[in-house]
Amino acid sequence: MCARRFLTLVFVLTLLVVAAGFAIYLWGGNILLRQATPKGHFEAARAGGAPDYANAASWLARPGLANDPALWLPDGVRSAPSGQAAIFYIHPTTYLATDRWNAPLLADATTEFRTRLFVQSQASTLNSTGRIWAPRYRQAAYGAFLLKTGDAQQALDLAYGDVSAAFDRFLAEAGDRPIILAAHSQGALHLTRLLTERKAALKGRLVAAYVVGWPVSTASDLPALGFPACSSPDQTGCILSWMSFGEPANSDLILSGWSKTNGANGGVRRREDVLCVNPLTGTAGGSAPPEANPGTLVPSQTFTSAALVAGKVGARCDQGLLLIGGEIPPLGPYVLPGNNYHVYDYALFWAAIRRDAERRLAAWHR
Repeated sequence: MCARRFLTLVFVLTLLVVAAGFAIYLWGGNILLRQATPKGHFEAARAGGAPDYANAASWLARPGLANDPALWLPDGVRSAPSGQAAIFYIHPTTYLATDRWNAPLLADATTEFRTRLFVQSQASTLNSTGRIWAPRYRQAAYGAFLLKTGDAQQALDLAYGDVSAAFDRFLAEAGDRPIILAAHSQGALHLTRLLTERKAALKGRLVAAYVVGWPVSTASDLPALGFPACSSPDQTGCILSWMSFGEPANSDLILSGWSKTNGANGGVRRREDVLCVNPLTGTAGGSAPPEANPGTLVPSQTFTSAALVAGKVGARCDQGLLLIGGEIPPLGPYVLPGNNYHVYDYALFWAAIRRDAERRLAAWHR
């Protein structure tokens, strides 16, 4: 097996494990809790020192960085002149060990490999709209999502503290450029908090925020974030959020736990309030046939490359979920129970997200 194929296979398997970590948090279960909860109590020192975001080594992607994974493109996609936006992307959980509550910035070669691949496959959707900054941060181990304990909250707070510091540096370097925000899973959780606490710095500058793979309540989260849901494809200063499911969909394992928590404004979260913005239409509650999808990111049969396949996957918002339909390409066997396509939230709509961001940036300039 050639090295490239092997690395791609590792990436696909990694997606499964990361998604499983997210699912464990949502499902619960005593055995899974014991297996996945980090050992001992939270100790900030075990994650190592805080990153210095003035140092290029503290970034996975940023302008001028050598071997920047955010500049990757699928087979057959030509590099386009970069737009003038400044993009801040927060990667999902890639640290799967249970030896500590937060990962060091450079935990190990396997975690580094996973992290760069997420930047490559997700942040790359936006590289036609501008320059991308993607910080390294002392991410919470996936087990930090399992329990509502002091240890878990401290782990999430430590991770968010790094993200917030990175955002300060990003703002300083971005100048007066329009801003696009994007994240997935744990990254999306941190992005909701960032929007809540830093919305004043984004007023008049936010093109769009892609808060993907994490539930957002229209009643108890959105008002505190300071920006509305996107209601038209050329709207700016708005939020897109979705969770992808095939049909028949069963979201009980996700939303039963989430609906028992309080939102960003302190209100109760309810299933009926989950935000769904369709990336194919750019509208909350939208619906589009497969023909409207400009490209799903699909690996080759040998897993040696990836290309865009257009016109295969349609989607419609239904009760807060983004339900996909059509002739779903062979993305891999890693669909979670309940037909949850969490692993593929970006891949399903790679070209649509790219188109959406380009359209909103053009509208912002107008």
